[in-house]
Amino acid sequence: MRGIRTLTLIAATFASVSAFAAQKQKQSDAAYYRCKDAQGQQLYGDSMPPGCVGQDTEVLSSSGNVTRVIEGDRSKAARLVREASESKERKLKEERDLRDRMLLETYLSVEDIERLRDQRLEMLVAQNRATEQTISNMRERQSRLENQIARFKPYNEKPNAPPLPDHLAEDMVNTVNSMKVYQESLEKNLAEQAELKSNFSADIKRFKELKGIR
Repeated sequence: MRGIRTLTLIAATFASVSAFAAQKQKQSDAAYYRCKDAQGQQLYGDSMPPGCVGQDTEVLSSSGNVTRVIEGDRSKAARLVREASESKERKLKEERDLRDRMLLETYLSVEDIERLRDQRLEMLVAQNRATEQTISNMRERQSRLENQIARFKPYNEKPNAPPLPDHLAEDMVNTVNSMKVYQESLEKNLAEQAELKSNFSADIKRFKELKGIR
């Protein structure tokens, strides 16, 4: 029984000491606020001064030590911009590292890169030639249609000229529209060729850097 009372007394004493220590810690961490307001004037207070709202504010202990800093609006905005920039830079670095690994794992030599480049370029050039031939054929068709249409009103001013048949008008419209589509395809093909050459040139340059080739 005496042992139980002893344990109870010890527990109560420990709880009192813990509470006292917590109270002392709370007192030592008692918040005092210090900041510079928007006009640069330094403000103090045992609670957050109104002028400190939105400004970087130091929280001081009773001994005058800075325990933490409350971030102001400008600091927060600057931090978010900095973090976004750092995140973007990390992502770019990861992409560069991945590209470097792919180069080293895919190719054994510069000749391998050049060979693949030439193969892909040859395919684009072949597509380009086919498109150019199609455009040439359609221009010939357009010329023939123009000669036929010239016999009809309103392109023929003769009083007895017959009206333009619907099928000829439709053929001309379709031919002109198709030529426009193929011309756009031709321009796209040329842009792809330029991009392919540029990308492979960059790959060759980087591969040489990674391999120490001059």
